[in-house]
Amino acid sequence: QVQLEESGGGLVQPGGSLRVSCVVSGRALKGLTLAWFRQFPGKEREFVAAIDWSGTVPYYLDSVKGRFTISKDNAKNMGYLQMNNLKPEDTAVYFCAADPEYYNYDRTSHYGYWGQGIQVTVSS
Repeated sequence: QVQLEESGGGLVQPGGSLRVSCVVSGRALKGLTLAWFRQFPGKEREFVAAIDWSGTVPYYLDSVKGRFTISKDNAKNMGYLQMNNLKPEDTAVYFCAADPEYYNYDRTSHYGYWGQGIQVTVSS
């Protein structure tokens, strides 16, 4: 019923920027916490960023603070992750996720809705 779809990934050089987007259908984004996770090959998904219903309270993984910015446009039902000063260590599949609640926002088990993921590769 609720679907999320990522876009905007691809290949970028170290130090470059990408903006990945997440379109939400089937439910109003204004009623959902939005998050981004990433997954390396053979590893569990790790938390990257989350933002509350209003789009005003963000949380970040320490290693991306100052480089990544999460945002959401409730009117457009769109979520975003702006990634600046990208490093090779950021290479992963990035997933958007959403859930009506805010607690345990950094845990994969908290989220009921997931996109399929999109590849971000940082390489020279």
